[in-house]
Amino acid sequence: MKIQPVMIALTLANAAMLSYSVMRPAANVVAAPEVISPVVRAHALEIVDEQGRTRAELRVLPAQPDFKMPDGTKGYPETVLFRLLTSQNGPNVKLATTEDGAGLVLGGDSGYIQLIKRGPANPVMNLVAKDGRHRAIQP
Repeated sequence: MKIQPVMIALTLANAAMLSYSVMRPAANVVAAPEVISPVVRAHALEIVDEQGRTRAELRVLPAQPDFKMPDGTKGYPETVLFRLLTSQNGPNVKLATTEDGAGLVLGGDSGYIQLIKRGPANPVMNLVAKDGRHRAIQP
């Protein structure tokens, strides 16, 4: 039995199949459908500028049972925090929510405004100047 004619026939068959697959119109290319996910799931989201600095973040912070609050109470619940930051990493806007309330801070170079409502206590608005002057407004 001569193997040479068989090898020539197989080589020609392979060449023909290769030519067909290369020359065939774009029907052999399967276009991936554009997929737009309706939901993005993550533990945190950060938006950065061209220099790689974080300018906005959205994250879930774990509970801190040993954290001492300014009013003397102990513990801080799990918090969802949204921050908008300056190019110098200063948080000019903070919005937070917990199981027992929420808070909003609007700040800048000259001071900040803080709105807080947690637990059964009345809401509080704190006005704090850069020099430390402070005014609390309650209903």
